[in-house]
Amino acid sequence: MNDFNQAFFLAIRMILELDGDLVEIVLLSLRVTLTSLSIAALLGLPLGALLAIQRFPTRRFWVGLLTAFMGLPPVVAGLTVYLLLSRSGPLGMLGLLFTPTAMIIAQTLLILPIIAALTYQTVRDLNVEYGDQLRSWHCGSLVSACTLLWEGRFSLLTAVLAGFGRASAEVGAVLIVGGNINHATRTMTTAIALETSKGNLALALGLGMILIVLSLSVTLFAQALRDAGERQP
Repeated sequence: MNDFNQAFFLAIRMILELDGDLVEIVLLSLRVTLTSLSIAALLGLPLGALLAIQRFPTRRFWVGLLTAFMGLPPVVAGLTVYLLLSRSGPLGMLGLLFTPTAMIIAQTLLILPIIAALTYQTVRDLNVEYGDQLRSWHCGSLVSACTLLWEGRFSLLTAVLAGFGRASAEVGAVLIVGGNINHATRTMTTAIALETSKGNLALALGLGMILIVLSLSVTLFAQALRDAGERQP
């Protein structure tokens, strides 16, 4: 118990004093997570919306594939990116393996299906309500998709938030493609796993506290935006 108390207070001290290693790990984690989330949102929101609006023969197949990939195991995503970026892989000449870019690619691959599938469900429901009206105005698929995305913008925060949660908690995929290299590719989750195994509980606890605070802050901010949107006439 004394060891835990000592590690806890040391973790608080590291946070308050902005320990260099801790700050470096947090900033890299935020960079990787927010970049991958932005890319996945830019691709997933319009993809999900268009799948909800368009009618084509293989639509059910693609919707089912998106839904299935929502549960894609992180290690499988990491292995796929590793094979693509390894020296013998088709993209090996880019030299991206064991870099933050590789970690961003892996996380994007993980959260893109989540955002796209949740967007599909939201826009599909909105299309049932507003689809006839949009068609009466002779709106094309792109205009209709943009209109419904804007109409459901507050509900779609849930999709983006789900992507953020998956990305910020990710360990397996980023460990495979990033290598958990100190001062290069060490994120909060991989650092927590490593430092805990080494017995360095202070740094692990400090990073864990920051991760929890960030997750709660994002959740509360998204909830506040949704509440503000629901109060609008």
